[in-house]
Amino acid sequence: MDDVASVFSLAERVHPTFPETIAIYPDRMALYPMGCIVLDDGQHIVGYGLAYPARLHAPPPLGTVLGALSVEADALYVHDVAVAPEWRGRGQADAGIARLLALPEASCLAMLVSVYGTSRFWTRFGFVDETTAILPEKLASYGEGARYMVRRTAA
Repeated sequence: MDDVASVFSLAERVHPTFPETIAIYPDRMALYPMGCIVLDDGQHIVGYGLAYPARLHAPPPLGTVLGALSVEADALYVHDVAVAPEWRGRGQADAGIARLLALPEASCLAMLVSVYGTSRFWTRFGFVDETTAILPEKLASYGEGARYMVRRTAA
């Protein structure tokens, strides 16, 4: 993910109700570059994905600059997968999610916070709603209707 400015611009367009500072992108790149992917059409960035190791049931508040990965990380946290509206429905998101879920940290556990009513979409990839497993305060920054989801697979 070399073009932080382009990814940030796309994030602002795709997530106008969930603004994050540009600082989170270089933070994630420095901490876990394997989990920072771009989706492109050969010339332009049409989407991106961010994921990193974290502790199960401990999603960070939206917009958090981590500074370091948790030494207690036991799952892959899928922070975001976003595709430009004009590129949706062409398999870009599926391809990006497949890349992230192929990372070693996702081999047994992956988690995410579903927003915009997308929990049904995430069930296609084996995620199940476990919102009751975490305190409501953990989801507050993600807005009303946010759902905490976990994907468990055999090692």
